[in-house]
Amino acid sequence: MGSRIGRRLRVPAFRLPAPPPRLTALRPPAFSGRLHDPRTATAIGRWLGVALAVCFLTGLISHFLQNPPGWLAGYLPSRPVWGYRLTQGLHVGVGLAAIVLLPAKLWAVYPRLFVWPPVRSVTHGLERLSVAVLVASGVFQVLTGLLNIAEWYPWPFSFVPVHYAVAWIVAGSVLLHLAVKAPEIRAHWGRRSAGTLALPDAERDGPDRRALLIGVGSAVGAVTVTTVGQSFTPLASLDLLAPRHPGYGPQGLPVNRTAAAAGVTEDGLRGWYLEVLGPAPFRLTLDELRALPQAGARLPIACVEGWSVDARWSGVRIRDLMARAGALPGSGLRVVSLEVRGAYRVMEMGREYAQDPLTLLALRLNGEVLSADHGHPARIIAPNRPGVLQTKWVTRLEVL
Repeated sequence: MGSRIGRRLRVPAFRLPAPPPRLTALRPPAFSGRLHDPRTATAIGRWLGVALAVCFLTGLISHFLQNPPGWLAGYLPSRPVWGYRLTQGLHVGVGLAAIVLLPAKLWAVYPRLFVWPPVRSVTHGLERLSVAVLVASGVFQVLTGLLNIAEWYPWPFSFVPVHYAVAWIVAGSVLLHLAVKAPEIRAHWGRRSAGTLALPDAERDGPDRRALLIGVGSAVGAVTVTTVGQSFTPLASLDLLAPRHPGYGPQGLPVNRTAAAAGVTEDGLRGWYLEVLGPAPFRLTLDELRALPQAGARLPIACVEGWSVDARWSGVRIRDLMARAGALPGSGLRVVSLEVRGAYRVMEMGREYAQDPLTLLALRLNGEVLSADHGHPARIIAPNRPGVLQTKWVTRLEVL
């Protein structure tokens, strides 16, 4: 009886829970290629260095043309008429090429980014910090610049001032990096340099490195050929990857900001007149503007996103309107738009632009009355000037 009860009340054996599976250590991916060496890094770095220098210099030009300090505003040149088109086209075109060059450079130096221990001395720690800042700021500039030309802003900050500030960080980081790495760069500059000759025979300048450099160069060429047509119109037919095509848009020109986006409506234009303020202020209706002596000019309109295209504009010279308002020689001008919102609703131009005979209050584009999206009834068109400052829907001019 007792044995039978014992069998019925048998307690199951206690078992410890199985230990959790062990996580494998996280390690950065390893590349097995033979080209992660100073010679490859130097060869690609030269191309990337030139690209960053061009982007920095052309970016400064764009920034000061778009946001000139007060002491400089009156001296900004209005010639050559194609100046901004060239510099901003280079800025965006070379910046797109850097999208290829920067990952290639990072691939070449990748193993050295994760050396262990990460910091071996104070000097080494400072060098590693400079490299981290350079990589982070460089990637930030390239990616945000790419999204800017696509006019997509998935961030809470204003693009222009941040992009400008980080450009200085990139420039400083590059100079510091060059100063620290100068001996190594010099040692691996060419095929006959001492550092290159000291590499193992298979790594000196064999077919693998040539193939890599040819591949990187071909990728840069492909990106350039399929995007540069947005500013270099002879290649417009190959403009496959750029966000703008110079021939598409109202009246044959692209438009970044439409009348609807600017809040300009037909009702708002009803009864429109131009007000010109100065020592002798006056007002003009659209018919009165059209009755004034008209001038024509073939000028490019070029935007910060990199696209540009020539067009034939006609209208009244700005300097004639200023003279009628009693402007003194050397006066500047403030231009006010009808748009109800926007960072460039009010624009100022220095005397070089205001007095240039090619600077027009344009009424017609390629022989046609301006469309609403191109600034009807009147807009500014001036030589060597960013597109955001070619103010549309002009309602008031103020002599400064």
